[in-house]
Amino acid sequence: MAFESLLRRFAAAVQANDGAGLAALFTPDGVYEDCFFGPHQGAAAIVAMLARFHDGGRDYRWEFIDPVCVGDTGYARWRFSYASRLPGLLGRPVLFEGMSCFSLDGGRIAHYREVFDRGLALSQLDFDAERIRRVVRRAAEAQNAKPESRPHLERFV
Repeated sequence: MAFESLLRRFAAAVQANDGAGLAALFTPDGVYEDCFFGPHQGAAAIVAMLARFHDGGRDYRWEFIDPVCVGDTGYARWRFSYASRLPGLLGRPVLFEGMSCFSLDGGRIAHYREVFDRGLALSQLDFDAERIRRVVRRAAEAQNAKPESRPHLERFV
């Protein structure tokens, strides 16, 4: 499958809350690593994660921009928006931009990861500074706990 076609199918599945369709784009043990919800491995976990997306929001739009794929690695910038379903924030629009990396295996996604500014997204929901700080701190702790982060951090000890 061509990378741009994969991106169109990926975005369409997310927008339509088609968990089975999204999971079908992944290898059987594929991982969707979401910046808010963490990593989800395998079809059942990916389906459940997408349902959770739609529990908290509606009217999703995911626009991939400037896709590039070399071998089994694809990247694309994106713009993502939705309206909140959170209590007290019903209908509040949220828009943020990010970048995704797709590790592919046989044309299917073996590992999806993304980066974006969590604080930018959460501030649009009027989350207070302490709540945003907790979310961002957990993200920093998870990043810094990865084995590949050690050489960057251990040199300061």
